[in-house]
Formats: sequence, C-alpha cells, structure tokens
Amino acid sequence: MQPLIALVDCNAFYVSCECLFRPDLWNKPVGVLSNNDGCFIARNNALKALGVKMGT
Repeated sequence: MQPLIALVDCNAFYVSCECLFRPDLWNKPVGVLSNNDGCFIARNNALKALGVKMGT
C-alpha cells in the first residue's frame, strides 16, 4: 500500500480553534497574536472587516 499524503489549508486556523473552545467569541472580531512581537498571525472575517492587517 502506498503512503497517503494530505494537505489541509484552513482559513484563520488559530482563530477557528479558539472559537471552538470559546463559543462566546463567535461573530466577534477575534485575532491571534504571535508570541514575541505582538503581530497578528490569524484573524477572523469580523476583524478583517475592521481593516486589521496580518503582521500588524
């Protein structure tokens, strides 16, 4: 049997994971920051609509 390789790309993955554990965050602007420099590494659509850019 040949090995199976899968590639999954999820939009706003870290935000989606956080919202699974914190349902109160659904439909609110949510972003996830990096550890050291405070830059956004994930944003949901509500935060994108406010004009928040990645890496800011």
